[in-house]
Amino acid sequence: MTAALAVDGLSVVYDGYYALDAVGIEVNKGESFGLVGESGSGKSTLLRAVAGLAPVTDGTIRVGGERLKGAKRSKTFYRQVQMVFQDPYGSLHPRQTIDRLLLEPLAIHGIADSERRIARALDEVGLGSGFRFRYPHQLSGGQRQRVAIARALIVEPSILLLDEPTSALDASVQAEVLNLLEQVRKDRSLTFVMVSHDLGVITHMCGRLAVMRNGAVVERLAAKELAAGDVKEDYTRNLMVASKGFVRA
Repeated sequence: MTAALAVDGLSVVYDGYYALDAVGIEVNKGESFGLVGESGSGKSTLLRAVAGLAPVTDGTIRVGGERLKGAKRSKTFYRQVQMVFQDPYGSLHPRQTIDRLLLEPLAIHGIADSERRIARALDEVGLGSGFRFRYPHQLSGGQRQRVAIARALIVEPSILLLDEPTSALDASVQAEVLNLLEQVRKDRSLTFVMVSHDLGVITHMCGRLAVMRNGAVVERLAAKELAAGDVKEDYTRNLMVASKGFVRA
């Protein structure tokens, strides 16, 4: 079966510094795949490289078997692959209403039936039509992240790149947004690649994961192996100790 996303030998270099060093991962269609590691390990850089937001020095990226060429991404790519960022306030234009924020990707991709799609997107993330003409500053952090998720979903992608999507939220809201993402993934048969420093989040959301350190993958695990403490690398064990609230099964 062709992988939904395949990265092979991927390197990103800034002034001689390897932010990514020959990284390889393979994510199956419909899978939720996790990336964990300390700050600066390269996990967010990997997502940004896939999205065309970081310069690739070497290696290949394939989406649905098709190799991506160069840094520029086509409209077709962004119909397939969408990214949700860590900071929902920073990723939403402060002077645009929620209606305008959701209309913009539809206009870019030439997608009609905007009224129905906007209503559906808001309903899917648990926000009613009353939110359409509010501004981001009038929403809570959790509501803003729901809008960011709705904006990603509205073009009906097959892959979501999730960069610490709940780390800026408090614990109770975090759980709500994670449950929302999991429900959306099941309903739409989406593929997730999720970055998180929280191993508890990753074991809850993902079936498999890669552990990253200094721009490289140092261990690949099933989530159930991580939850059971069945790991090979001392670095992974140290992450387990450092991950706040992580409890071994």
